[in-house]
Amino acid sequence: MNPPDSVIRELLVTSKTIAVVGLSSNPERSSNGVAGRLQAAGYRIIPVNPNEKEVWGERAYADLASVPVAIDIVDVFRRPEYTPPIAADAVKLGARALWLQQGVVNEEAERIARAGGLIVVMDACLAVMVSRMRVRVG
Repeated sequence: MNPPDSVIRELLVTSKTIAVVGLSSNPERSSNGVAGRLQAAGYRIIPVNPNEKEVWGERAYADLASVPVAIDIVDVFRRPEYTPPIAADAVKLGARALWLQQGVVNEEAERIARAGGLIVVMDACLAVMVSRMRVRVG
């Protein structure tokens, strides 16, 4: 079960950096559109995809462990079965939240992230939530 809107809003308002796992430079991919909307709302986007060099003007990293900056939210565009190791990496990095995009639900990833003290949101579009709550940062 996702946290109440008040918790999500507080997370969104106080966060600055979002690592987008599975971010594609292809404008036809949903990850690209969502990341563009998040960047337009004022967030710094960190692409995490071993097949990319740069997306939305930011250097891409092969995996979360390679990201050299603090991450507030790990936004995941991967199939559910790939999310538990991502959750473990998010905990190791000290992220504040694990966000699994619309259509992505994995109870093991949720358990790992919650046990590590992260806020967990599943099966919800981060950009839609930012828009619905009228959040702008920066």
